[in-house]
Amino acid sequence: VMSRPALDVLIVEDEMLLAIELEHLIEEAGCRPRGCAMSSEEAVALAEALKPDLALVDVHLNDGPTGVDVARRIADDCSGVALFMTANVKRLPEDFAGACGVIGKPYSEHGVKTALVYLAVCLTEGRAPGPVPVGLTLSPAYAQRWGATEVLGRSA
Repeated sequence: VMSRPALDVLIVEDEMLLAIELEHLIEEAGCRPRGCAMSSEEAVALAEALKPDLALVDVHLNDGPTGVDVARRIADDCSGVALFMTANVKRLPEDFAGACGVIGKPYSEHGVKTALVYLAVCLTEGRAPGPVPVGLTLSPAYAQRWGATEVLGRSA
């Protein structure tokens, strides 16, 4: 069995079924789901309490499109790393609010698992293990930090 880094992952998603599905995908990727938040306040409280390695953050939560604030607070106050999961990739701020990147919705199960395995290496080793998997877009800052190359045929 190949040992690979197991991240503690916080889910920030207000649709229960999606959150449950994400829990399964996190486990299948060899990571540990560490709780689920449905609102921005809950997300920040859990991030502060659990100090997850990665938080999967939906932009639209119970209390509005507050995911961007959540990601920023996780980066600034909890020294964590957020990954956006949203259908509105274009609506993210240019600095990705401090998040490491985004998975566009609708996403495939394979896409999420591949992204998690990839990010687990990036976060533990501080460098990208290869080209960014399809379906994942890294923020410019993290792509630079990890020395990640874009997938061929995709504009940077």
